[in-house]
Amino acid sequence: MGEPAFQLDLDRRYTYADYLTWPDDFRCELIEGKVYLMSPAPTLRHQDVVGEVFVQIKQQLKGKPCHPGISPLDVRLPKLGRKKDDEETVVQPDVLVVCDPSKLDSRGVKGAPDWVIEVISPRTASRDQILKRRIYEAAGVREYWLVHPIDRILSVYVLQDGVYGAPEMFELSGCVTSRILPEVTLDWDELPQVLQADDE
Repeated sequence: MGEPAFQLDLDRRYTYADYLTWPDDFRCELIEGKVYLMSPAPTLRHQDVVGEVFVQIKQQLKGKPCHPGISPLDVRLPKLGRKKDDEETVVQPDVLVVCDPSKLDSRGVKGAPDWVIEVISPRTASRDQILKRRIYEAAGVREYWLVHPIDRILSVYVLQDGVYGAPEMFELSGCVTSRILPEVTLDWDELPQVLQADDE
């Protein structure tokens, strides 16, 4: 008989120090100490949208100080007063941009990215729209985009006085410019075949 599959007690709280001991192929996010399992592999459409968004942002930030990243990449969001590796929140946004180089290290990102983009699938919709939106808001993520490929809608949240107000809503067509990085514009018409694929 082979080795038993890796398992965790999903009812207990964990820290980033615990997270570092888990197998590399155990895909999860840690939010306020609670483990949230990730699906083994996203759909092709999800990955195509994520890849195109990342490529467009990377091309437009070439030679500029802000650094784009793509999942899987650990983003640790520490609470004030927590010691190193004692964080209880580790997330893997689909696409992110960090403009403060001091937040980048060999393990990924420590602290709030400036801009986070999540591409929603039915399996992640509630987590992205409710739980992670609250986490990103509390951590100080300045701009949060939620891309809905099935509904062809983009929701844009911008942090003002520490909170996200009502989102701006756009159709996934034409161009939309980042509110905090006006030099970056995403052209959704570059993804027509991906966005017209069969539902997930």
